Amino acid sequence: RQRQMCIRDRTEIMDWTEKHVTSTIFLCWAAQASLYHFYGLEKKPLDKKMFGLFQHRVLNRKIPLVRGFDDVFLAPHSRHTEVPIADIHACKDLTVLAESEEAGLFLAMAEGGRKIFVMGHPEYDRMTLDSEYKRDISRGLNPQIPENYYPDDDSENKPVLTWRAHANNLYTNWLNYYVYQ
Repeated sequence: RQRQMCIRDRTEIMDWTEKHVTSTIFLCWAAQASLYHFYGLEKKPLDKKMFGLFQHRVLNRKIPLVRGFDDVFLAPHSRHTEVPIADIHACKDLTVLAESEEAGLFLAMAEGGRKIFVMGHPEYDRMTLDSEYKRDISRGLNPQIPENYYPDDDSENKPVLTWRAHANNLYTNWLNYYVYQ
C-alpha cells in the first residue's frame, strides 16, 4: 500500500510539471520513471551495473541544450537498469542529443525542451563514484571497480575530474534556453 502511494505521488508530480513548469529535467532513475510514465518505455535490468565514466557523442549540435559541448565527452553513470537506446530512438516524440556505445542514452529531450532526460549523473562530484565503490566494499558486496575512473584502475589513486565543464554547461544551457526563456 505504501509503495502504491509513493508511485501515485510520483506520477502526480510528473503530471503536475506538465502544466506548472517551463521545463523539467529528469536525472537517472527519474529519467527512467518519466520515460515510462510519459511514453510507455520500460526499463530493463542490466547484466552488470553500469558504473564509471563513459564516453558520449553529441548527435544534434543545433539544439541549444548541447551548445558548447565537445563532440565527445565523459560523464558518470551508476545504475542497474536502463531504457534501451533502440526503444528511445524508436519513440518519435524523443530527440536523442547524446549517447554512448557503452552506456546508451545520456541526454534526450521532448516537447521542444519541456522535458529533458539525463540517464547519467553529471551532478556527481569528483569523489561520488569513489564513495559508492568503497561503501559497497564495506558492505561486502564485491563491486566492480568504476570503469575509466581511477588512474591505472587503482582505487588508491585520486580520480581525475573530467566531466565538470560539460555538467555545468548542461545546467547553464537548460536554465538559459529552457527555463528562463
